[in-house]
Amino acid sequence: MKIVHIIVVTAFALGVPAASNAQVAGSTFLGASYAELRDVAVGWSAKRQILGRQVYNKMDERIGSVDDIIVTTDKAVSYAIVNAGGFLAVVKHNVAIPVSQFQLNGDKLVLPGATRDSLKAAPEFEYAN
Repeated sequence: MKIVHIIVVTAFALGVPAASNAQVAGSTFLGASYAELRDVAVGWSAKRQILGRQVYNKMDERIGSVDDIIVTTDKAVSYAIVNAGGFLAVVKHNVAIPVSQFQLNGDKLVLPGATRDSLKAAPEFEYAN
């Protein structure tokens, strides 16, 4: 009986370090992999390079500013929320514009074919509760 006890204790002692490194059911890995960090390093910062950025049309007229971006569940940036409101953007009229419609012309974000009036005529974007 004593030999069985020693075998059980030894097996448990040898198994504990392996179990402490295993992922616990229901837990998730937090952070980015090395491959993902490369993407992050060359990507754009929404806070520094997109949000608040002025939007122009092809005639170089300022027609709004980017107030928000929408990221879908598959990690794709799908829409920019453009504020086409009034003077100094005090009055808000947010419009969801697919990011595929934007062009980058030098350092300017351009929405070809758009005017301030066409954005104001577009349906207003409202956040779901």
